[in-house]
Amino acid sequence: MKNIKIKKIFAGKLLELYLEKKRFPNGYIADLEVIKHPGAVLIVPFLNKNKIVLIKQYRPVINSYIWELPAGTLNKGESPLSCAKRELVEEVGYKAAKWSKIGYIYPAPGYTTEKIIIFEAYGLSAVKADRKDDEDIVPAIFDKKGVMRLLKSGKLVDSKTIAALKLAGAV
Repeated sequence: MKNIKIKKIFAGKLLELYLEKKRFPNGYIADLEVIKHPGAVLIVPFLNKNKIVLIKQYRPVINSYIWELPAGTLNKGESPLSCAKRELVEEVGYKAAKWSKIGYIYPAPGYTTEKIIIFEAYGLSAVKADRKDDEDIVPAIFDKKGVMRLLKSGKLVDSKTIAALKLAGAV
């Protein structure tokens, strides 16, 4: 796809919104609204091969608490692994001895550039959580059957979490 015209219409602390005119490989020209995102990480923290730490987090945009895996946005110049390590301590209160990158997803490729890199974390040891003021989070430990019950009951609805749990073989 070739950019024909790009116009920035909004720049916030996290996101930028652009109007882009692009030519598709088949010649079609489209006007797109594109949200540029710096990228993010998501962590599947394993206490052992059967136990996973999830978080219940308040999401003000949807005015609800939802079950998720810990995740966070990359800071400028930050490596994905450094971000994952920071977010695991910040949101869950654990450090990991072993890390493994297991894949990545594009959560909404129709309108955003956001790419989420997914890690598994093993050898967890408890540390003091370092949550930000805007993070209303409660961690909880689930075995794989408990995670599957959350999913089947409709209590696990976060798409990035569901995709990561599948990649990690946890559902």
